[in-house]
Amino acid sequence: MKSHVFIVGVALFISGCGSHDFSTDNRQLASQSQQVANQVVASNYETVVQQLYVAYFGRPADPVGLSSFENALLAANAPTDIQTLNIAYSTTPAIKQLIDSFGTSAESVNLYGSGNTSDFVTSIYKNVLGRAPLSTGLNYWSNAISSGSLSQGNAALAIMAGALANNTAQGQKDTALIGNRLIVAEYFTSQIFGQSASTSYKGSTAAQKARAMLGTVTAVTDTDAYESVVGGTVGELYGTGVSSLQVFAGFIGGPGNENGAGAKARFDSPTGMTLDKDGNLYVADFWNQTIRKISPTGVVSTFAGQSRSVGSIDGPAAGAAFFDPMGVAMDQNGNMYVCDYANSTIRKITPSGVVSTFAGMAGKQGTADGTGTSARFSSPRGIATDRDGNVFVADTGNQTIRKITTSGVVTTLAGSSGTSGAADGAGASAQFNSPIGMAVDSDGNVYVADSSNYTIRRISPAGVVTTLAGTAAVSGTTDGIGTNASFEYPEGIAVDAAGSIYVADYRTIRKITSDALVTTIAGDGTTNLFSYGDGTANLYSDGIGTDAHFYGPEGIAVAANGNIYVADSGNNTIRLVTQAGEVTTVAGIPSYTGIADGSGSAARFKSPVGMASDYAGNIYVADSQNHVIRKITSAGVVTTLAGTAGVKGHADGIGIAASFTSPQSVAVDGAGNVYVADTYNSTVRKITTDGMVTTLAGNPLIGGSTDGIGGGARFSLPFAIAADIDGNVYVADEGNNNIRKITPLAEVTTVAGSAGVSGHADGTGAAASFNSPEGIAIDPAGNIYVADSQNQTIRKVTSSGIVTTLAGTAGSVGSQDGTVGSIPGTGISATFNQPIGIATDSKGNIYVADYNNRLVRKITSGGVVSTLIGTGANHFTAGRLPGSLLPPSGVLVIGSSLYITTGNGIAVVNNLP
Repeated sequence: MKSHVFIVGVALFISGCGSHDFSTDNRQLASQSQQVANQVVASNYETVVQQLYVAYFGRPADPVGLSSFENALLAANAPTDIQTLNIAYSTTPAIKQLIDSFGTSAESVNLYGSGNTSDFVTSIYKNVLGRAPLSTGLNYWSNAISSGSLSQGNAALAIMAGALANNTAQGQKDTALIGNRLIVAEYFTSQIFGQSASTSYKGSTAAQKARAMLGTVTAVTDTDAYESVVGGTVGELYGTGVSSLQVFAGFIGGPGNENGAGAKARFDSPTGMTLDKDGNLYVADFWNQTIRKISPTGVVSTFAGQSRSVGSIDGPAAGAAFFDPMGVAMDQNGNMYVCDYANSTIRKITPSGVVSTFAGMAGKQGTADGTGTSARFSSPRGIATDRDGNVFVADTGNQTIRKITTSGVVTTLAGSSGTSGAADGAGASAQFNSPIGMAVDSDGNVYVADSSNYTIRRISPAGVVTTLAGTAAVSGTTDGIGTNASFEYPEGIAVDAAGSIYVADYRTIRKITSDALVTTIAGDGTTNLFSYGDGTANLYSDGIGTDAHFYGPEGIAVAANGNIYVADSGNNTIRLVTQAGEVTTVAGIPSYTGIADGSGSAARFKSPVGMASDYAGNIYVADSQNHVIRKITSAGVVTTLAGTAGVKGHADGIGIAASFTSPQSVAVDGAGNVYVADTYNSTVRKITTDGMVTTLAGNPLIGGSTDGIGGGARFSLPFAIAADIDGNVYVADEGNNNIRKITPLAEVTTVAGSAGVSGHADGTGAAASFNSPEGIAIDPAGNIYVADSQNQTIRKVTSSGIVTTLAGTAGSVGSQDGTVGSIPGTGISATFNQPIGIATDSKGNIYVADYNNRLVRKITSGGVVSTLIGTGANHFTAGRLPGSLLPPSGVLVIGSSLYITTGNGIAVVNNLP
């Protein structure tokens, strides 16, 4: 379950019974924000607004209230986190007015009246913490409200802020509860968003239903599984199903831009990191184009920038724009500096959240020293500050280290622009080769992760450059003293108060003591990052020392207590490493792979591809990189039907005695037999209802294109498979570029295409040609539909073998739905980008997994192509359609539900539109 983004002008969530009632002044303030809102989606405030609604009303924010409050906070330049907002309440009249308006709303009067403050405080505690307050807390808050020192809105704000700042054991449990309620609240609001205000969601009964639903969420609620509860509540309110994208089985994980606590948050290639004096961690979230903030309790919010919005906009943090931010650093006054990599500028964010361009000019690369925007940089990546407020920049594209004074004067401290090398020396006589990471110690020494030299360099306050550790041009993972040590590709670097240096080195975290002794604290330097595709590498695991694994860590920061924070960029996570080498994950989650049976999100898959279902509604999945066939019941319970995880082979037998090699597709006949395209064995397998696996056709030792009976036939990388009502099995034989048929007696013939001939010719039988057919489906009339992957087309094969092109144009790559007059996306005007999975429904619609576009497309019986799911963004976002997907590889329709294999899990859209 994920968080979602909302815009101005949405449908009402509650009509006349719970929508937040702004005063006239607040309406004016919201109106004043409209001009800004037209340019900036104020979604950075979503989390804090939901926190306020959950605390005060005990329910999710309604879309109109959410949107209005977000924009009002934006217009007031309010902080985006609850703790800072609580402080700003007493200093900013506009914020005070907004918070106090909760207490004057019609819903507040309906819920709490104007009498007993003890009952009000008890309700807020139950909304936030799920329990009544102790007598001391009850008396404190009640007296403060009764005396007029606190408004009801301020009290709710303060209770929520205090709960999230509590670091005790009980506080951590409370944070988990609040985090789960916020996730559910955001998901619920996303389902209401877009529904008609004129339908049945009206009155206090509707608000109470939402309140009752949220009240059942606990600290241990599985929020992914809870999506069905949310959907049921919304269905009750509207009397109709809501189309939404959800996780059905497995753990999709991976990149994203969601805020939230711990594993509920998502990042997309986090890079630079820095800490403030209060222990908040700030992360440059590269592909999301934002700066994220992680509180000491692990709650992630967006501090500056607009997710996925590229630009160079200065101003309030929520409306600012960056272009591939990388390094970040904080000075002693709380100002943050950002290496805005693709803009080739250095940006500054004040403690009040105002973004400006400190040095350089967006889009203007160069080498010039100067003041402010007259200076030029070239793809700066690393940044650090000293105790005097000077800023040091690794100007990576120029191969230099730059210095910026507090007044914005830019000079070149070391290195010679455009000259790469490894020479030590003073100023311009020194050379660097892709300097990236930067750190400064208390004595003013500057440390540089000189990445492509595989060394750590030191620049004295006098500007003299020496090599502290590693040897230029020698890559490795050897520990040792100074130049006897080696590094693989050091990027992130940090220094603690004692002068010890920490380095994010490709797969490991290294430490360099004051006497230049290099040791490896955590990570396994023997892991081959490039063997991931065949399933042999472990790129992510928590643990101690070498039992932990990282995937290209880039950013690193050290807290006052010695804890080391790591931006594990390839895993899209933030990790914590103790001085003892114990690694845990603070926020985000990778694309989990593995093999685990279980229910829903507790199950694990590794590159699942094709799916099929039986008459009972069970789903069968080709779990390709686990080399097994999985079964999922309609309730989402996952088991392993055949094969042993991680064991490649071609053994027949029952259950785990059988083996497969990267199976890509499955089909089911009317009797419940499962057929498997055992792709890398070049065979077609059959699994009977009692679990017996046999080889139906093909020979694992000899590939080819021969037609014949059973083992006498030959295939070449059979990729997809489908079965008709008569028990015939059809195969998209990718390596042969043809479509094959296997009868119930195991007789193999070629239906269309000619072995060894790739092309895109329509025609009958062997006169037609294909180019890497990777998906196949059959409609009730016996027509075959083929995802002709490398031709970027969808083909149709009639029962008599006549091949036509249904949609797409051969060789034309794109995501165009297209138009023919006023009719969207008809036939060949549409474009695809490696269509793989394909499925049909009972109405004659066709669904296509458009892999490289990260979309699911729909083709109506009239040939109209439209995009049903996805935006093209490379991450998974659940909620109302279109959502977003990791590259989808398989699709399956059961009734009104569409199942999709995406990432390392199975997603579902219920109530297909």
